[in-house]
Amino acid sequence: MSDRINVSASPHVRSRMSTSKIMFMVIISLIPATAYGIYQFGFNSALLVAVCIASCVATEFFYEKIMRLPVTIGDLSAILTGLLLALNLPPDATWWMGIIGSVFAILVVKMLFGGLGQNFMNPALAGRCFLLICFTARMNSFSYDGVTTATPLANLKAGSPVNLMDMFIGRIPGTIGEVSVVALLLGAIFLIIFGIIDFRIPCAYLVSFILFMGLFAGNGWNTTYLSAELCGGGLMLGAFFMATDYVTSPITRKGRVLFGICCGLLTGLFRVFSSSPEGVSYAIIISNLLVPLIEKITFPKCFGKGGEI
Repeated sequence: MSDRINVSASPHVRSRMSTSKIMFMVIISLIPATAYGIYQFGFNSALLVAVCIASCVATEFFYEKIMRLPVTIGDLSAILTGLLLALNLPPDATWWMGIIGSVFAILVVKMLFGGLGQNFMNPALAGRCFLLICFTARMNSFSYDGVTTATPLANLKAGSPVNLMDMFIGRIPGTIGEVSVVALLLGAIFLIIFGIIDFRIPCAYLVSFILFMGLFAGNGWNTTYLSAELCGGGLMLGAFFMATDYVTSPITRKGRVLFGICCGLLTGLFRVFSSSPEGVSYAIIISNLLVPLIEKITFPKCFGKGGEI
């Protein structure tokens, strides 16, 4: 009997698809948003993408070399972290901000907690939040066509009108990867079709967010306002590409729905009641911290210990 049983510690393989292939597919899905961001904002945005990716890969490589650990940059997770971090930066951010955010994301959030699979929050979002705390003014300065201007979310919060079609296409100021909703949706559809992400998290996220905004934002069920809130900021980027992170989201189906609801409610709470018009990054990170509790509540019980027959 002992020859037949292979006991190993978690995490266990749940798919035939390898980690590197999953990361590669997510990177491919982000190409439309990345290409549009570079086209829209120019050379500095391309530089930020390159710097963030190179810094993340280098940080992981040198840490593992120094600590005499197996080098894991071949799983492409560091490349994906760098890309996501860059897409969450304003196009006018400096290259050294990209390096600082990348080192924090990989070294502090990922490697010091044991590497891929052990990090307790999304590294790219943690890097962005770290930069928001350290360089608040720079991280909240956005320009379009060479002119520094308010984002559509800031205009919405101030009660000013916005152009919904421009928000959908991406002719607006914002971070490099968040501005074009159509580009993000193309990538999201790609991931859902190939089964890379579970639709439960983004669906629960977006539905709960809309319900919260309809009830508490003060504009009722105004479809133009709600559509603008959906298209504005990093909501689409966060819902489809960061909240669905395998490591920092629940593994149970009910848990994923509950996790998405937490993200949606927190995003609505920050957008309506805080001084900032945005709140996606902090909402997802706080929800990441709640994942152990969510899984404890939603994990099925064994037969004989309260579980069903």
